[in-house]
Amino acid sequence: METVTLKINGMTVTAPKSSTILEAARIAGIDIPTLCFLKEINEIGACRICVVEVKGARSLVASCVYPVNEGMEVFTNTPKVLESRRKTLQLILSNHERKCLSCVRSGNCELQALCNDLGIEVEDAYDGEKNVYDLDTSAVHMVRDNNKCILCRRCVAVCEKVQGVGVIGANERGFKTEISSAFGLGLGDTACVSCGQCIAVCPTGALYEKDSIDEVLAAIADPTKHVVVQTAPAVRAALGEEFGYPMGTPVQGKMVAALRRIGFDKVFDTNFSADLTIMEESHEFLDRVQNGGVLPLITSCSPGWIKYCEHYFPEMTENLSSCKSPQQMFGAITKTYYAEKMGIDPKDIVCVSIMPCTAKKFELTRDDQNAAGYPDVDISLTTRELARLIRRVGLNFNRLPEEEFDSPLGSGTGAAVIFGATGGVMEAALRTAVWKLTGEKDGTPIEFTEVRGVDGIKEATYNVAGMDVKVAVASGLKNAKELLTRVQNGEADYHFIEIMGCPGGCVNGGGQPQVPASVRNFTDIRAERAKALYSLDEKNTLRFSHENPDVKELYATYLGEPGSHKAHDILHTTYVKRKIHEVK
Repeated sequence: METVTLKINGMTVTAPKSSTILEAARIAGIDIPTLCFLKEINEIGACRICVVEVKGARSLVASCVYPVNEGMEVFTNTPKVLESRRKTLQLILSNHERKCLSCVRSGNCELQALCNDLGIEVEDAYDGEKNVYDLDTSAVHMVRDNNKCILCRRCVAVCEKVQGVGVIGANERGFKTEISSAFGLGLGDTACVSCGQCIAVCPTGALYEKDSIDEVLAAIADPTKHVVVQTAPAVRAALGEEFGYPMGTPVQGKMVAALRRIGFDKVFDTNFSADLTIMEESHEFLDRVQNGGVLPLITSCSPGWIKYCEHYFPEMTENLSSCKSPQQMFGAITKTYYAEKMGIDPKDIVCVSIMPCTAKKFELTRDDQNAAGYPDVDISLTTRELARLIRRVGLNFNRLPEEEFDSPLGSGTGAAVIFGATGGVMEAALRTAVWKLTGEKDGTPIEFTEVRGVDGIKEATYNVAGMDVKVAVASGLKNAKELLTRVQNGEADYHFIEIMGCPGGCVNGGGQPQVPASVRNFTDIRAERAKALYSLDEKNTLRFSHENPDVKELYATYLGEPGSHKAHDILHTTYVKRKIHEVK
């Protein structure tokens, strides 16, 4: 690797020749502050927070885009630099709604942190004209508050460059510039897929999920309601970050203890219905392969991906697995099998889900998601909402004991827990499909490492019972578009495809704890959180979905067998072909 030598604040630094000043400074242990910069996504040098002095340059330069060169001398903390950053923050604050105490991002806001670091008080903002915007609440899953937007354009970049959706952008000009949708449409009136990646990268409180905490607390306080909660695999891999644990620390036991103390009647695990999904999906896959069904079969666990497919690839909805997502399967089983087993009227059951995903809020509203005549799932909270709920009721998360999920819907295998990482659904399905095809219990592979990792698109071929099974995995909707376009053009041929709407899978979902750009730009949060899930898989004594004893019991006493008429009525769903301009 070719390198250059430069000086930063008088220190000699060696950095790759392709580095920017921002990257070279980090090598020297100097963190230059940024607001707009997202590595490889939003490298526009627009916010001017990262400016530095370069000897010989006429003016301050944006370190996030300014390349290093041999012999360069850089100064990151001169009075001129610090004063420039302070002025920029004062100007941003002059057109910013400064209600920090009531803001959902208070204490975890990049703008707030910078003001604190540079000694900027609210009163330091310049007086003058100020834009005032109505909240955009038109989307099911989120709110846009442009009164807190700083025009960093991170949301625009991730929507277009990472997700390939591009339903938001800069409208108007100059002081009147705002981030919104074309023709002033509300976000809910566009082909937004509810993935929440824009929320995940927003540095302020301009974007946030619609909060359902009060609704949950009201249900728990209602003595006529039996309130159960389910937690998705990826939640346990990230929730700890909200309470100071290192990224990638699994906190399953403390999470269960917290939910029990919040007041839920039963604390269950979406891993149960992830195993159930594999039983149904592997049966569906083998049926299509053996009986000439539509191939490739494409997974249906990610509601953001499903809505994207309905809008942008409607002709491929026939390829989608008809299986409901694990969230919805869980709710369906809760209000049918569990309700009968416990002697509870399903109308009195409130099913709450804790998900890493904002699109799950949209999924609740879909048609054909009411197996018992009532919504399969009533309320969906993000990982962030759960953290706020834990704080609101006064729990000290770090001091809680380790507790286990309740039975019978609290059991899950190692195959289920890896659903939260890209490639996990594919690997779990392959474990059971190979077992079904070969009939070999001891010889069935456990780990299919070719479909692991954070690459946007992965491919593999496995010879199973004399048949070459071709599979592919994509995460992030722009990668999904690339993969499906190749399939449509006849450039690629697969039997089975897994697609996750968010890059890296659910561990990087739009509802996960927000990570500042100073960390996001230099740490692969997808890989770190996925490690937690794979470690839980390795430690589990049961690593195949078909080995889950409670799932076996469910089929033996209630559903019959995978793909049965009863299973299809309860666990499967339908899709619609949407136009890009359609909302529903």
